[in-house]
Amino acid sequence: GRHEVWSWKTASKESLCLMWQKVKVQLMLSMSFLTALFWYCRRLYSFLAQLLKRWNNYLQRQLIRNLSVLPEVDLLGYSAREWKGETKQAKQMREAYEELFRSCHIKYLRQVRRDNYSVVRAVLFQIFSQGIHFPSWMKERDILKLPEKLLYSQGCNWIQQYSFGPERYTGPHTFGKLRKCMDALKTNWAEISATRDHEERGSLCNTLFSDESKEYKLYEAIKFIMLYEVVEAYEQIKSRDEPVHNLFSLLFARDSSSDPLSFMMNHLNSIGDSVCLDQVELFLLGYLLEVKIRVYRLHRFNTEEFQVTYPNEYRREWNEISLLTEDDRYYHIPLFRT
Repeated sequence: GRHEVWSWKTASKESLCLMWQKVKVQLMLSMSFLTALFWYCRRLYSFLAQLLKRWNNYLQRQLIRNLSVLPEVDLLGYSAREWKGETKQAKQMREAYEELFRSCHIKYLRQVRRDNYSVVRAVLFQIFSQGIHFPSWMKERDILKLPEKLLYSQGCNWIQQYSFGPERYTGPHTFGKLRKCMDALKTNWAEISATRDHEERGSLCNTLFSDESKEYKLYEAIKFIMLYEVVEAYEQIKSRDEPVHNLFSLLFARDSSSDPLSFMMNHLNSIGDSVCLDQVELFLLGYLLEVKIRVYRLHRFNTEEFQVTYPNEYRREWNEISLLTEDDRYYHIPLFRT
């Protein structure tokens, strides 16, 4: 009996040992597999994270490259880079920048793309980024109907000679293109001004102002609104129904813009193509957008024209935006810090 018990115990022990050996092999294989799988997943995660980081950096570089309004840079650092040397002009420009830094509390600036839409871009970008709403007159009228009203109600068939920046002539397609421009302005302005979060609004602005085809529609819409206001003022002057703003008298006093057609042909059509807005158009721009445009003209440093406001007659409730120019041609956006 004892021999049988011993044999049973021995057999059981051997069976358990044999089973353990098999289980141990399986466990070792499983552990090896899990270790290999963990190492592989870790390498894959690291690879994907690195790939995502590189892709994000690429997109950021592409976005910055396409941005027509660059991120803020230090004002004095920009001045030192742009105006090196000891020439009279370089010294005067550095002094002007130092005056802005010291007295006007301007610490940074955002560079604006140097093309012939520069000033319109700088103004519109600030209106959007600050969340400024439509001007009062634009709330009362549907701006989408302005091209139709000008063409059919007021009989201005000559607007078919309107040029869209570098696109010199569009003929019968003018009306349709103007409607698309007005729709782009109304839609984007409404969306961005309704965005209360500052960072989200800034992101929307960066996206919009990195797409040339979209932003150019905005500028052409602004140009057309300027033309529409000039036609309205011209009709009021002829009919003597009601007084018009002094800036229109100044505009029509020029030989090159004595009427709306000559204003369009000699001034508006070239904006975005070969010229920027001049000072008279800046008055008109501030008036129709109902913003007070303060311009720091660095080439007029130490004169009364160093700081100029467009228009010089404005309402108290109008928002103020600021521009900085070195030559009255290209404009940047100054940023204030107290």
